[in-house]
Amino acid sequence: MCSGVTGYPDGMADHDTTVAALLDRAGTTYAAEAGITLKDTPAPLYRVLVLGTLLSTRVQASLAVAATRELVDGGMGTPERMRDASWQDRVDALNRAHYRRVDEQMATALGEGAHQLLEDWSGDLRTLRKAADGDPDRIRSLLTGFARLGPTGASIVARELQAVWPELRPSLDGKALDGAQRLGLPTEPDRLARLVDGERLAEFAAALTRVGLDKKLADDALAAA
Repeated sequence: MCSGVTGYPDGMADHDTTVAALLDRAGTTYAAEAGITLKDTPAPLYRVLVLGTLLSTRVQASLAVAATRELVDGGMGTPERMRDASWQDRVDALNRAHYRRVDEQMATALGEGAHQLLEDWSGDLRTLRKAADGDPDRIRSLLTGFARLGPTGASIVARELQAVWPELRPSLDGKALDGAQRLGLPTEPDRLARLVDGERLAEFAAALTRVGLDKKLADDALAAA
């Protein structure tokens, strides 16, 4: 049983039990939390793009997750429907989720992003993936072409899409590595990735990200390990 104090030097904590406790408490992808059943098909891939765009701003992750749900429930779960929705419809969906600080700019960006996906990639992120020819860095670079989706947002999208696009594995950076440090886990992405099966890397990355954002969650996971 760990003491609950974060920041153990690598090797002091039992990594297997720490990872198991972490996944038990926080191992849900943000896509799943937003109600997205992720498959390598156009609609769910697009919804992850929307989620990543919303998560990339300085708002609470829970608000971005809720906003994605509201947009999809409001009929804007495909690029065609997002493009054709009115700007006010997008604003209203964001407001219902209390995603208000940048709602007007984001409503515009979501419309622009949907238009870009339809014009540049035939409405299908798999076309972008094919253009990248298996290069994960190229995928991330192409993703930054979407409105309001910079490198941070592209990394968020890659973190979620690694569940269905294996070439993106491991996508472990930013807050995920902060979370690993808090738990005393390796902070080199390749070493960290070896602690779980590849199929669970998206869940692991999401859990580590939550820990990177929430010290109490880190303490709880360590106390349970």
